[in-house]
Amino acid sequence: MIPHFDDPIGRAVYDFHFNSVNQPILVHSEDFDDDTIDTSYLFRSYRQMPVLEKKAMTLCRGTILDIGACAGPHSLYLQQKGFEVFALETSALCCEVLKDRNILNIIQHDIFNYSKQTFDTILLLMNGTGIAGTLNGLDILLHQLKKLLNPGGQILMDSSDLIYLFEQEDGSALVDISADKYYGELIFRTEYKNCISEPFSWLYVDLSNLENAIEKNGLKLNKVFKGQHYDYLAQITL
Repeated sequence: MIPHFDDPIGRAVYDFHFNSVNQPILVHSEDFDDDTIDTSYLFRSYRQMPVLEKKAMTLCRGTILDIGACAGPHSLYLQQKGFEVFALETSALCCEVLKDRNILNIIQHDIFNYSKQTFDTILLLMNGTGIAGTLNGLDILLHQLKKLLNPGGQILMDSSDLIYLFEQEDGSALVDISADKYYGELIFRTEYKNCISEPFSWLYVDLSNLENAIEKNGLKLNKVFKGQHYDYLAQITL
């Protein structure tokens, strides 16, 4: 029997940084085949970042909140560029790594109840919409992020439209509209060594549903930068 562990990703990040162990993180899904995350990728340099992440780096300005900083690739790059960056992370193990990587401002906190400071740029990358969990959760997330924005501030958030997973040979998409949940609402578990997480919800959202949630919260979808395969980066402003 595999024992539960609260933080498989944090343990993998910690082991890679402090013990030079590069063992992949397993990702289990109820809907799709198992996948893996190469732990070293969580420490990627700017050169190793996907095009959309590089674009996000160029759009950052002012004081920056990096949500879900993990091992800190974005925080570290932006800090080295002279920005005042605040790396927000719930994992105590990841926070230890961030500290050892000389990230100056580390916030160990859940974004949904954080309220101590406001920012010019709020950054959510590696499918930043994921932490919302569901479409209803996306509304809650945007409502919270809006409260953390300075006047003239921006949210930079990426995601993917999973509609391509349902495409037929004729180019149409076969999606069950009567299903009890949105097709981008997935359930994952992560596993590292002999430790596995509890199931958690993770949201991939199409642009139409994202824009609806943005407008509902009195925000504006300013620009969208599209990737090569249904992925995109959204710039959201007040």
